[in-house]
This record gives sequence, C-alpha cells and structure tokens, in this order.
Amino acid sequence: MTRLLLCTDLDRTLIPNGSQPESPQARALFAKLADNPGVTLAYVSGRHQALIQQAIRDVDLPTPAFAIADVGASIYQVTGTVWQRWPAWDAHIAPAWAGASHNDLRGLLSGITALTLQEPEKQAIHKLSYYAPIDTQTTGLLAQIEALFKRSGIQVHLIWSIDEATQQGLLDILPASANKLHAIEFLMAAQGFACDQTVFAGDSGNDLDVLTSDIPSVLVANADADIKARMANVSPARLYLAKGDFLGMNGNYSAGILEGVAHFHPDMAVWLRQQH
Repeated sequence: MTRLLLCTDLDRTLIPNGSQPESPQARALFAKLADNPGVTLAYVSGRHQALIQQAIRDVDLPTPAFAIADVGASIYQVTGTVWQRWPAWDAHIAPAWAGASHNDLRGLLSGITALTLQEPEKQAIHKLSYYAPIDTQTTGLLAQIEALFKRSGIQVHLIWSIDEATQQGLLDILPASANKLHAIEFLMAAQGFACDQTVFAGDSGNDLDVLTSDIPSVLVANADADIKARMANVSPARLYLAKGDFLGMNGNYSAGILEGVAHFHPDMAVWLRQQH
C-alpha cells in the first residue's frame, strides 16, 4: 500500500464544529486510516499546541505523528505523549522578522484601530494574532500592514480568515517564510515524502496556500461557498472537491478527507472499503 503523509486542518475540516452534519461513521473510519502503518498523520492548524492537544482529547482524535501549529509558525514531532518542537523550523523562519520582537511588531501596528490583539495564549514565538471586524476591507488593510513592516525591514506573511462560529475576522502575522504550505514542504523534505505521497485536506482561507499548490489536496464539502468559488479554476489533478459520494457518506469533515484520499490513492480506496 502507498506510503502516505496525510496532512489535515482541524477546525471544520477534521473537527465537525461547523453548521453542517457529520456522517456518523466517518471519524471512526478516519481513525482506522490513521492507524494504517503506511500512513503518517500530521495535523496542520491555526491552533497552538495546547489547543490541538485539547481537541485530540475532546473530540477523540487519533494522535498524530506530527503537528504543524500556529498556522505554520511551529512544528512538533509527537511520540506518545511527548511533543518535541522542531528548533530547525524556528531557525529557518526567524530571519524574516530581522530580530524584531512581538512588542516591536505591535508598536508598528498601534495606529490601526481596526485591529484588536487576540488573547496571550493565541500568540506564539513567530505568530502575532489580531481580531478585526468581519466586514473589513482586507485588501487595503493588508497592503497598509505590509508597507509598515517593509519600511522597518521586516518580511511578513499575512493570513486573513473568518471564524464562522464567532463571526469575527482573524489576522495572523507570521515571518514571510512561515505558512502551512512551507511547513508541510519542510516536513515532507525531512521525512522523505514526495508530492504524490502527500495529501492535504482543508476548508478555509488559511488553507489557500496549500490548496492552490502542487500538493494533492481536498476541499471538504462543508467548506464555505466563497472558498469553493475561489478554487473553481484550480486543476482537478491537484485539487479534489469532496461532494459526498464515497461509502454513503456526505463529504463533510472527515468524510471529505477520506473521499479525497480515495480519489488520489485508489489502493487506499480499496482498503477503506474493506474497513467500512
């Protein structure tokens, strides 16, 4: 069977915390896939380490081999109950901030009234996070922020997304080289996985860099309509839009992940049918 690096977002991708229903049998079948000896599971999330661990407990998720946390700003290797942060990734992304601290970055943004700093536990070594009104005109805001940092020699990657549950805009500011895509590529290189041995699953705006990359990806059926529309022109050879026709499941959340894996890896589709 194919050696596979299965990378998945958590909220509203694997975790069924959106408004759409979850297929009852989907998460149990996902857990069987995660236990397959050919599969290396990696969670790729905007959550920090403690919140990923909480989700694993609360939603009864499989323990991953790796976790890319903080929207790509940190990578952890997981062995049993031990989570070991990868200092090599920290060293790789740090130079883009040119030695600037969180306080330095916050100071540069102090005049932008649309931004409200998120709680301390939602910040990270290489992630500065803000709330903003959901109707924010993002093009102008992001251009203003990029210009402020550029004048100080700081290279940033800005990630705008919407929290569906709270109806808030979310802005994550990372070093320019830190995002979900580059973190996955760093993990792939370190573990010896090629593109055709990797599948990513996501649902939202902070997944776009991976969904539009060369990594085979699946957009779960419960993704927002605007994200689906933005993905309409991506090559179907690289992006699969789950629609809910696999093993009688609806394509939402883990059912969509399984459907995408089956699409890109027919041998695993056979195996999943045997487990169903």
